[in-house]
Amino acid sequence: MALQYSNKINKIRTFALSLIFIGFGVMYIGILSKSVEWLMVLFFILGMLCIVFSTVVYFWIGMLSTKAVQIVCPSCDKPTKMIGRVDACMHCRQPLTLDKDLEGEEFDEKYNSKQYQKQKK
Repeated sequence: MALQYSNKINKIRTFALSLIFIGFGVMYIGILSKSVEWLMVLFFILGMLCIVFSTVVYFWIGMLSTKAVQIVCPSCDKPTKMIGRVDACMHCRQPLTLDKDLEGEEFDEKYNSKQYQKQKK
């Protein structure tokens, strides 16, 4: 069984999208509890906070995406963005690295952590 790797940008975008759906779900629970006003208002406020936090996450990943290194994937020949020392292609999920020391190594996201980089030195 081959492992499927996921691109960091796509992971964060998926998280932000799920926050929107969670926010709508929480507000829907608020509609169902309209007989208790304070509970309905509480669910509406929590739902709106989820949606506002999702907007912040989308803005943050958009800013981060502008600083990402754009490369062409050697497997699918499509342009993709890379964040960190190791990442996966957005299209074919091929593990990628720009670090010559990590070429040929097993793909692991721990290579992006600062703690791992300090151990290596």
